[in-house]
Amino acid sequence: MDNGSHEDSGLSKSTWSDADFEDMGWHDATIHGLSVQPTGDVLPRLLFDLDYIVRWVHPVPPATHFSFWVSPATLVFEDVFDLEGDLGFKGLDLDLEVDGVHRLVPDDARPNFAHCPLWHIEGHAFDLKFRASGFRQHFRQAPKLVSRQALPYAERGGCAFTERGFG
Repeated sequence: MDNGSHEDSGLSKSTWSDADFEDMGWHDATIHGLSVQPTGDVLPRLLFDLDYIVRWVHPVPPATHFSFWVSPATLVFEDVFDLEGDLGFKGLDLDLEVDGVHRLVPDDARPNFAHCPLWHIEGHAFDLKFRASGFRQHFRQAPKLVSRQALPYAERGGCAFTERGFG
């Protein structure tokens, strides 16, 4: 296995990319931070600090609730443009929880940007769409088996945008 693998959770490596997109799923991942980072070039980067659910574990009776292998991760999209979105928080619930991440074929005919798919991050209280050339996701810690879908803030090391996998 690659450096940064974690056999118990099924994680085979600690850095993934858009080449692994079909094997990934962000459903119920919690976003703790978002950053638009200038690169000195024309197009910026878009970074997310999130708790990625590596694996859902079915309950074994008499347990009735799932448990989860969760790792804090940095998701980095490169060459970002046409960023648009909505936040729709109601009341005191300010959680950014992902419903799904979709890679779509853009409906415009920009030949200079044909290599940049349209990304759609759908959340329970937000919606983001943008073009980007691709992404990398760095799992910063080995996954932990927990009873909730997100790690406690102190246990995950606070909010961070570190671009290095564990291991």
